[in-house]
Amino acid sequence: MDTVVRTRQGAVRGNIVEGIAAFKGIAYAAPPFGPRRFRPPQAIEPWEGVRDAREYGATVPKPPYFPPFDTLLPEPVRAGEDCLNLNVWTPDPGSSGLPVMVWIHGGAFRNGTGMIPTYDGTHFARDGVVCVTINYRLGVEGFLYLGEGTANLGLLDQIAALQWVQENIAAFGGDPTNVTIFGESAGGMSVTTLLALPRTRGLFRRVIAQSGAGQHVLTLETSRLMGQYIAEKLGVEASAEAFAAQPIERLLQAQVELANEIPTNPDPQRWREVLVNLMPHEPVIDGEILSDVPIRLIAAGAGAGVDVMVGSNTDEYNFFLVPPGAINVIGMNALVGLSVAYGFPLEETLAIYREQHPGASAGELYSALVTDWFFRVPAIRLAEARVEHRESAYMYEFAWRSPQLEGRLGSCHALELAFVFDNLHQGANRGLVGPAAPQNIADAMHSAWVAFARSGDPGWPRYDLERRATMRFDLISEIVDDPHAVARKVWEGKR
Repeated sequence: MDTVVRTRQGAVRGNIVEGIAAFKGIAYAAPPFGPRRFRPPQAIEPWEGVRDAREYGATVPKPPYFPPFDTLLPEPVRAGEDCLNLNVWTPDPGSSGLPVMVWIHGGAFRNGTGMIPTYDGTHFARDGVVCVTINYRLGVEGFLYLGEGTANLGLLDQIAALQWVQENIAAFGGDPTNVTIFGESAGGMSVTTLLALPRTRGLFRRVIAQSGAGQHVLTLETSRLMGQYIAEKLGVEASAEAFAAQPIERLLQAQVELANEIPTNPDPQRWREVLVNLMPHEPVIDGEILSDVPIRLIAAGAGAGVDVMVGSNTDEYNFFLVPPGAINVIGMNALVGLSVAYGFPLEETLAIYREQHPGASAGELYSALVTDWFFRVPAIRLAEARVEHRESAYMYEFAWRSPQLEGRLGSCHALELAFVFDNLHQGANRGLVGPAAPQNIADAMHSAWVAFARSGDPGWPRYDLERRATMRFDLISEIVDDPHAVARKVWEGKR
């Protein structure tokens, strides 16, 4: 059964399945090609008649995942230029005042799309939420800065999508004054960065940052270096005009070549801060859109009045080391290199981590250290910054261990996604969660996300600097006070 909703730009036709109305592939900005390439998102022209919104729209240009991650995170691709689009699920377009949740996907700022089956918003709509998923420009197209033009185009796309929500979501039954933005990995870093920006004031009321917080950005100088390296691979000048003249396929190829070069030529002088997180394209401190590292801005009071929930998974970095077998070959040399990169005293820190992880191999210790540096400690710093300003903050940890790959994935990166969306049934999730993931954890997580979107309270005590209450989601979900306290203290003054 079809249904029609009128947005400010024109009418769109969605379909209703089992009482949930879905509208897919709605453009929120003009296609970023031709004269609009490497420019901020442009407004779309209003249209006459009714546009079809019953199928997903085009995906933004992006390379495929490297094996074996392409099977763990299957990612659809759909050709077309009208790729700055979004999808809406609503229980009732004729309703009003429903909470709104806007999902910003992850993928290291180089992959991802709002049409991944795991992100289907049907079950959020079933529970009374208007759910929106978006596309935004990635990689070179979205986060390259060459010293001219505008930086952070991917962030500007996200802001344009949120502005579309403000203008149009009431037509789908949503409340534009009660918007929660949530995201995972690069999406978690995105929502935290958006929290720190003055220009996003009033676009959302709540933030959920999953496995990503406010410490991963590039300086202007490093971003320019990455642009120069890409230009060298292309054999062109490092200018927006020269890049815009390149076929998209060639730009993506150069982007992949650059990413492959970093671990094979780990020169700190060449790569600067990119060497420690292996993301050559991410938000840039350009002085115009982003003035500093987001966590510093938030610690100084940015994002006041916005409720925040933040968390991470117990064994995040296993996702990157176990599937390719790297965890089996990591030795002391890699741990020494990590010590230099992160600036911690090797023997002292390893002694602490060995005590916390008895019997762990060098690869497992490496994973634990990177998990804390990359994900857990930034989440804690975000919560602490909120508490210091007497703002609302809630902390969670996802701890259920996947049975896949002989159980060695543990509670790895991206594992919680199917639980949050209550989409364990989606076949795309099987590589990570296995054939019989526990529904009771999905019930607990999904309902907590819905409760937070409704009221700003997910159902457990706020985070504070004494108790540090954290909801740990597992077969038995429970509140744990100050989990990983020993590791947390290792990073004080360092992260």
